[in-house]
Amino acid sequence: MGPEAIARRFRGRESRERTGNEGAKKCPYCGPGRSLDERLTLTPRYKCGRCKNEFDVPLTDNIDVTVYRTHHGEAWIDLAGELTAEQLRSVCKSPKSQLSIRELDWSAFTASLSTDLSHRGLTLMNSVSVQLSGGFTDRITRVRSGQPAFRAQLMQKYASNCAFSGAMPHEVLEAAHLYSYAQVGEHHDEGGLLLRRDLHRLFDFGKISVRNDATIAVHKSLEPFELYGQLHGRSLTIEPTQRQRQWFAAHRTMWRVDAA
Repeated sequence: MGPEAIARRFRGRESRERTGNEGAKKCPYCGPGRSLDERLTLTPRYKCGRCKNEFDVPLTDNIDVTVYRTHHGEAWIDLAGELTAEQLRSVCKSPKSQLSIRELDWSAFTASLSTDLSHRGLTLMNSVSVQLSGGFTDRITRVRSGQPAFRAQLMQKYASNCAFSGAMPHEVLEAAHLYSYAQVGEHHDEGGLLLRRDLHRLFDFGKISVRNDATIAVHKSLEPFELYGQLHGRSLTIEPTQRQRQWFAAHRTMWRVDAA
């Protein structure tokens, strides 16, 4: 699977929360109301669902919006194809909600899944957290197969060198995949770098990316933080391979980063 295909499979896994404004379209005859019917092959392009007037150019209002995307980290399991869109909507607590992210009715969801997920290497289970002494909780978690060996391989290749910030204590360096391991489940050759823990997280969230010329691009939201702002425009501390450049390009495409 190439970088572009894996980048497409990133979507829906990472988390992001942002605020801003969005243009809300409305009918120039009767104002806001029912949704406008946008017709891609007919003219005029729009038809109002309330007054039935047709027109090519709707009025727009800027409204404040908050956009969310879920993040599951290593807990992410791809169940694509197990349920149809209609089946998945039916097991939501609010099936008719227009929100993209909806709360599941867990009992209905698990009942709708196949009882045998062994073809995906999975076993369905319910786990209840148990409170332990000292403020700890015992939970079931998933650990990436081969991750220690993958990190050891990168440490041997790059020593204690963060690709973004240079020499670092090995304790703060993590093996960062340049693609979604949760989707692919394999450690690809040339598909990883060592990154300082905080930079690894910011890279995963699309706040830091790498341009075609192997220089670092830092999202404007990090500009107030000198620690990260000073990385903007700096060259990587390693020389990326051609395939790694492809992974970086796929990462920018996934996060819609405009970086030359």
